[in-house]
Parts: sequence; structure tokens; C-alpha cells
Amino acid sequence: MKKLLIIGLLAIGIQNLTAQNFTRRDSLHGGLRFERNCFDVQRYDLNIKINPEERNIVGYNEITFKVVEPTTKIQLDLFDNMQVDSIVWNNQKLTYKREYDAVFVSFPKELAKDTNDKVRFYYSGKPKVAKNAPWDGGFVFKKDNNDKHFIAVAVQGTGASLWYPVKDSQTDEPDNGASIKVAVPNGLMNVSNGRFKGSEAIENGYTRWDWEVINPINNYTITVNIADYVHIQDKLDNLDLDYYVLRENEAKAKKHFKADVKPMMDCFQTKFGRYPFWEDGYKLVETPYLGMEHQSAVAYGNKYRKGYLGRDLSGTGEGMSFDFIIIHETGHEWFGNSVTSKDIADMWIHEAFTTYSETVFIECAKGYDAAMNYINGQSNNVQNDRPVIGQYGVNNEGSSDMYYKGALLLNTLRHVVDNDTKWWNIVLKYSETYRKKIIDTKTVVDFFNKETGRNLTPIFDQYLNYTTIPKLEIKAYKKRFQYRWVTDVANFEMPVDLLIGDRKIRLNASNEWQKAGEVITNFNDIKVLTNHFFIKVNE
Repeated sequence: MKKLLIIGLLAIGIQNLTAQNFTRRDSLHGGLRFERNCFDVQRYDLNIKINPEERNIVGYNEITFKVVEPTTKIQLDLFDNMQVDSIVWNNQKLTYKREYDAVFVSFPKELAKDTNDKVRFYYSGKPKVAKNAPWDGGFVFKKDNNDKHFIAVAVQGTGASLWYPVKDSQTDEPDNGASIKVAVPNGLMNVSNGRFKGSEAIENGYTRWDWEVINPINNYTITVNIADYVHIQDKLDNLDLDYYVLRENEAKAKKHFKADVKPMMDCFQTKFGRYPFWEDGYKLVETPYLGMEHQSAVAYGNKYRKGYLGRDLSGTGEGMSFDFIIIHETGHEWFGNSVTSKDIADMWIHEAFTTYSETVFIECAKGYDAAMNYINGQSNNVQNDRPVIGQYGVNNEGSSDMYYKGALLLNTLRHVVDNDTKWWNIVLKYSETYRKKIIDTKTVVDFFNKETGRNLTPIFDQYLNYTTIPKLEIKAYKKRFQYRWVTDVANFEMPVDLLIGDRKIRLNASNEWQKAGEVITNFNDIKVLTNHFFIKVNE
């Protein structure tokens, strides 16, 4: 797995404002009991055959692991609608017990600490079909316009164990990468993560396509994509850019991808650091669903249009200047695939920074004003329905506000810092410090506190753990005015900028009423810069 930074879960505020009921299944999926923590995955070697007509998978995953604590039992995971055919260790079949999607595997003797071992987990079955991928996890079985099979999978949140046996936890990624070998009927190609290692004809009219990943990889981003693909090759400096598209879309793909991919890579590598998975290359793979951040094999289904399926989610017009899926899902290569949250309750670490990367791309391409226009347009999508952070240990995500509210939080922090050179250096250092690491919210907060030299903890707390955003109250006081923050968090302090006429004033506001020093002849001359700070202001 990536180096796991165990600093403790966030304790800076109330995690949820409403009680939720979680089941034993939730705890088995999201929890970190001894049977999960006692071993560290080193490598996955997946070798399967997919029958598109029967929608069936058969094969195995060989799981190489290091024993962290002496044990006779480990927990692996496979959805309970899939069949465990056998689990083999040292040429002997192991006993196991299934509880919902958890498979508790028993060994005939204790595995010693610091030893390496492996099991080969044979399985088969018809994996769950997604009702609405990628939001609902599962396989998508479709046909292209030439009546060829067009198949893919997306399982973020639902769990990788939906379709293959795995240690289904974000806390553990294979240190030494993975191989993904997938046999499909002749005339079709499978595209998975990493580098293509070759294909081999096997029995009964199937061809096996072999892929190799060198880097650690999130288990939910290991993928298969099956279609009559055409391969388009390109390069940016020494980075391989590979595109796998339906044969019918080859011409439009060549033109469309050229517009965004290289400018995006130049921008992101300047702001966030070198592409994290250089050794595995970069791919866009056409899929029968909208998109997903599959590491080094980004799923693309935006139908070669600008915006998000031809519309601008910001409502400003700025979002029509780029292909949303290319930019957003590639942003996840840095935030989500490289910098990974320990628990999906902290998925804002993925989604806030990646949504912010859209604004970063616009600023690279069109400048600051266009970027501010775009990100503030996104404020109309904030629901303030639930806390951004979910419940830990039960495979529970927080509110979808992790996207837009999270990005607006980062834009707010940029203007709290009030020094763009310093801000971009901090963002770059954050991306590079936690490159290919697994972290939690406290790690993020501590980092930004240290690098900014400010106590930002109450700010993160308010935006991430409560359904309200800070409200700035201003009221007249003789020829001057008073101001304060109204927040759920006690002892909240955050600077805020406003204009009085054409003069920019910074208020170091807190929850206590303070008096401004400026004389006001007309109270309507005060304009709070709400395009820099995601806040409410009293009338």
C-alpha cells in the first residue's frame, strides 16, 4: 500500500448533524478490524475471462501481501452475489467464512510477522450491472453503432469487490502495482490500467489482453474497458498520451483531444507537479458512461463535446470553453489517485481539490477574472444539505457539496492568504508532499495551518462539518460600522476583504463585534468581496 499517514481522524468538530443508521455490512466494508490491519497488500495479479453474452466473469486474483502482525486469519472482500470457487495457499485450499461481502480466510498455521505470502483467490459469477454508472456502481453492457460489445465498469464508493476479490479499503494499495489480464472474445480489445504488455490468443475464440501497473493504485480505479477500440498515440515531452476510442469516433477523437489534453497537462504540471504516474503513461479510454478517474486509464464518455454533456455546470458560460470530463477526471490523477483519502468519509480531499482544478485550468487558459467567474457560478450548485465529511469506518460519503463547496472553500483560503505566489507554492507543495500517499482531513488541515502560518482549523471545521457557511454581519455605528462573524464554530476568525468606494479594506473579523476605523458617508458604499470569499452577508 501507499505509505499510510496515521495521524488520527479529524476531531475539530461535529462530524454529522443528523443520526444515521449503519449496518453490520457497512462496518465490514468500511471498518479497520484486525483481520484487515494485520496484512499489507504488495501486489495484485488479476487474470480473468469476461463473457459479454452471458455477462459472466471467471478467473482469479493472486494477492501478494506482507504480514504486519502474526495472524491465522485475514479479511478479503467479494460481493456476496459472486461465487468463491476456491482460495489456494501453498498448493492447498484454505477454509473461509463469508459474512455479507466479507470473506474471512483462515490459514492452517500462524503467518509470522514481516514475512511475505500470497493467496490465489478463484471466483466466478455475474457482477452487478449499474443502473446509472458512474453514480451507481457496476458494469455497463452496451453495443456501439456497429453492434459490437461496448463494456466498462465503475465502482467508486460501491467497492471494487463488486467484480473482483480484493482488500476493499482505501487504506491499502499494492506497493508493487498490479497486472490486469483480461480475456475477451476475438474482435474485441480490453484496455486496463498502466502499460500494454501484449495480447495472446487462447482457446474458444478469446484473446487475452495484458496490462501492467508499476505504481500503487486505488483498488476502485483498477478497471476493464472492452470494445472494438482504435488506438491513437501522442506525446507531451516524454509522457505517452494514448487514446482508445470506438472505431467510429477515431477522426473526431483526434481533433477533440488535441484541444484540451496538452494545455491541461502543461497547466496541471505547473500548478500541481509532474504527472504522478509517468511510468504508467496517461490514457483516455472511451466508455459507455460519462467518466471516472481510473488511474492511468481515465474513463471518457462526454461524447466529444465541450462542457458537461454540452452544458455548463457553472451557468457562467466559462465551462463551455473546455471538455469537463477530460479536465475533471484527469485532475483526479493528482487528487484522488495520487493524494488519496484514508476513508471515503474524507472524499472531499479528492473532490474539492479536483473540482478546484477546473478553475485552475480556466485561470491558466483565460486568466484570473474568468476563473473567478467560473468558480463563483458553481456556488449555485451548493446544497448545504449535509456535512461535507461523512461517517468514518462505515463506507459512508459526506454530502455532494464536497465538490462545489469544497472548491469554494479552497478559493476562500486563497484569498485569506492574499498572496498568489505563496498560495500556488502551497498548493504545489501539498500535492508533492503527499504524492502517492494516503491521508486524512487532519493531515490536510495541519499542512495548511503550517504553510500559511495561520490557524485555519475553525475555517475548515465550519465548511466541512456544518451545513451553514460563515455569515458576516455588518451594522451602522454612528459614522462608522461594526462587524462580526456568525458561525456554528466557536472562536471563529477569518479575514475578509471589502471595498469602500474604490478602497480595498481587510477586516480581521471574529465572532465578537468590532468597530471599523473607516468613516462611512453612505452605508451603501460598502461592498463585501463575496467573489473572493464563500460567505453570506446580512442585508
